[in-house]
Amino acid sequence: MDGFWRVGGYSKSIIIRSYSTRNRNQKDLKWDRLLFVVLEFSLPSPNSLFVNQVKTHPFESSPHRTLLRLSVPVLFSLIAEPLTGLVDTAFIARLGAVETSALGVGTMALSSIFWIFNFLGIATQTDVARELGRGNAGKRGEIVGMAMMLAALLGGGAALVLWPLTPFVASLLGASGAIQDASVSYMTIRWIGSPAILITIAGFGALRGVQAMKIPLWVAVGVNALNIALDALLIFGYGPIPAMGIEGAAAATSISQWVGAVITLVLVRRHLDARLSWDGERVRHLFRTGGDLFVRTGMLTLFLVVGTREATKLGADAGAVHQAIRQFWLFTALFLDAFAIAGQSLVGFFVGTERKDTARLVAKTIMQWSFGFGCALMVVMWIGEDLIAKLLVPEAARYAFSAPWFAAFIMQPINALAFGTDGVHWGTGDFKYLRDATTIATIVGVIILYGVGWLYGLTILTVWIVTGVWIVIRILFGMGRIWPGSEKAPLGKA
Repeated sequence: MDGFWRVGGYSKSIIIRSYSTRNRNQKDLKWDRLLFVVLEFSLPSPNSLFVNQVKTHPFESSPHRTLLRLSVPVLFSLIAEPLTGLVDTAFIARLGAVETSALGVGTMALSSIFWIFNFLGIATQTDVARELGRGNAGKRGEIVGMAMMLAALLGGGAALVLWPLTPFVASLLGASGAIQDASVSYMTIRWIGSPAILITIAGFGALRGVQAMKIPLWVAVGVNALNIALDALLIFGYGPIPAMGIEGAAAATSISQWVGAVITLVLVRRHLDARLSWDGERVRHLFRTGGDLFVRTGMLTLFLVVGTREATKLGADAGAVHQAIRQFWLFTALFLDAFAIAGQSLVGFFVGTERKDTARLVAKTIMQWSFGFGCALMVVMWIGEDLIAKLLVPEAARYAFSAPWFAAFIMQPINALAFGTDGVHWGTGDFKYLRDATTIATIVGVIILYGVGWLYGLTILTVWIVTGVWIVIRILFGMGRIWPGSEKAPLGKA
């Protein structure tokens, strides 16, 4: 039975196998029935089932519909993530400026640290997708189990190492006095949730690897709902529960994260057959991937930081305009990332089945939808210029907004292609190439930025024009790796 089910509509097969091959007591059967109901509403319909024996997949008959069906749940799960921070900010803002500033310091520190471990999700998703394509359920279970175990160990280790360094981390981000004290209190409690965060990252990667995109969405929605309820209860208190202030916000988030991690563990363990194992070579593979992704992300961050620094040096008005455009830019990235993540799973699957031509078709479809959505974003940004300016830009700085905003929205289509190619390369496991391409693009972009500044002087407009050049360099590397590619490229042709 195990070789039969995959991706869409597999919940019935799983439950049948569960009843037929395992000795269950009444309590276990009740839990299985509950999970059966959950999965019935969170996974694709049985009509989308594909069978490994005949090597069919819904993408082959309806590529556009399949990509959209996978991308939309990813988009909403990505949007759900920053909502936790927004909810915390809304509640904490009622306590005062000190607490709000401390929350900003704490969330910045935690997010900056934990993005280092995103490789757990990316690498796990790619490896699981490949083994899904190969029909190797046993190997897939071992990958998932090891990734979850490694996530727990790394999360616990990070907490133990960083816990005593919390005051230093807070001061490094500019906190002092009452703000530092409050941020330390917040982060100290949040460290408890460190293993839960990494377990969820790895688990979501595993689930997306088998194209069960709706499960991370429902878990994220549940975690957010629980966080909202606990925020109201623990921050302000109710009945016998005392008001905990900013510590209550931290406790609410940590509890919610652990609940989400436990649910993810249960779903992954029961329905992906995760098995505890330790493979030294695979651990080294994960850390090599982590190193490549760390450098890539560091290079991306470096260029954005340099751009922000140069824009801020131009004065308060230019800095305010740059911050407004940058924040909107980061928000639109969520939409573009959805296609990349969905494409990663599809590419990984077809690489596993050794059908390079179909994987190239996935890449083409991703590019079509990414470019189209980038064009749509461009139009929306053009039409919504006045509204965005009123919402995000101080009135005194609006005179400087139009020109850089034009440069930002006109490059959205190529920015979308850059996200799309990233997803393709994630799916092929081409992490080293991504690292090198991003490094070259960033070095060239920074040289151009400072060169233009030295020769002609910078304006907020030229900062965003150079940002566009930086993106073009990335897309040239990304597209050239696929079309025409080369004999050495994972999807290239000789």
